[in-house]
Amino acid sequence: MPHLAYHFLFLVFLGLFALLSPRASQADETVYRFGVVPQFEHRKLFAIWKPIIDEISRRTGIRLELAATLTVPEFERALSAGNYDFVYANPYHILREYTHQGYLPLVRDDNPLRGILVVHRDNPVRSPVELRGQRLAIPSFNAVGASLLLRADLEDLFKVEMIPVNVKTHSSAYLQVASGQLPAAGGVEKTLQEQDVRVRDLLRVIYTTRDMPSHPVAAHPRVPPRLRQAVQQAILDLNGSKAGHELLAHVPIQRAVATSMQDYLPMRQWGLDRFWAD
Repeated sequence: MPHLAYHFLFLVFLGLFALLSPRASQADETVYRFGVVPQFEHRKLFAIWKPIIDEISRRTGIRLELAATLTVPEFERALSAGNYDFVYANPYHILREYTHQGYLPLVRDDNPLRGILVVHRDNPVRSPVELRGQRLAIPSFNAVGASLLLRADLEDLFKVEMIPVNVKTHSSAYLQVASGQLPAAGGVEKTLQEQDVRVRDLLRVIYTTRDMPSHPVAAHPRVPPRLRQAVQQAILDLNGSKAGHELLAHVPIQRAVATSMQDYLPMRQWGLDRFWAD
């Protein structure tokens, strides 16, 4: 009997130690910042991402906080400073930070990302060549599909230079063309499909870039591996349920798959740095 009593007290002591341990307590209290590149205006971005991040938190027990900026330059500064623990960013953002903050891609959409050049549906222009020297609405100078790769293709394939006009978001870029304010806009297929049908119906795609791997959800290397794996698995599981799939479709992520930096490294040879704006 004394032996059993000692054994019981030992188990109680272990339980109390685990509860009171600074490491366990700190893990429970840590809030991890989840940054999202501002592809959409602020309210729409929150409406899309807050339910996703809340559901990941519920599934993993990890306390996640949505950290959204109003502009892409603000987002880029925060990313370069390592302010995000988890982040949804464009592939070139992650590549540029590869040797600095070293963000680790976890999950991406299996569907590729493609940049597009759009004009008003009533515009007679049929080829990018006809837009030489004209203004181009872009969501940011460093948007990988809507600006960097599109402008590289225009210059390399069509010998065309356009005048980029930063209008802050994909939605604004499309609206500039739909309303007749600017002759053309750079975007990506995925964000075009997310626009109101009344806007989409006023636009026509005249050029589509090559494929590239989609925006990843990535983690800063300071995040413990078990937490990175938990978030990765939660997103993959979320994609497997009807309700979760509907949430991710607004990002848009149609089919989430595991990813790594190896999927993105080939893009370093594309010469996009010449269009990067610091």
